[in-house]
Amino acid sequence: MRYTNYLAIIAVAAALSPVGAFASDKTSRSVKISDPVSIGRTELKPGNYRLEWQGSGPAVQVNFMHDGKTVATVPAQLQVNDPKVTQDEIMTDRNNANAQTLKEIDFGHQKEALVFSHSGM
Repeated sequence: MRYTNYLAIIAVAAALSPVGAFASDKTSRSVKISDPVSIGRTELKPGNYRLEWQGSGPAVQVNFMHDGKTVATVPAQLQVNDPKVTQDEIMTDRNNANAQTLKEIDFGHQKEALVFSHSGM
């Protein structure tokens, strides 16, 4: 009886493992933010952030993570970047209060760029 139970558990685990491998379509990149910037309703302080999103775009939800905690989740457009960019580039705009608002992140040596829309945030 025990042998049959173990065999059943192994068979189920083996059958489900390929499903889990295809279900994770998550991409993550690290970026260093040098100056305070706002994204959505959140101000990001200077520091190292991990950005995560799922899917191949163009519309994605981006999680900004700092010290293992999600500090902001915002919509973005995932665009193809020139892979010749050699370093991370962070582009900002100034809002009415003269504060920096995050507009775009180009990842160095990668093909991805994230463009953030500020309408409706």
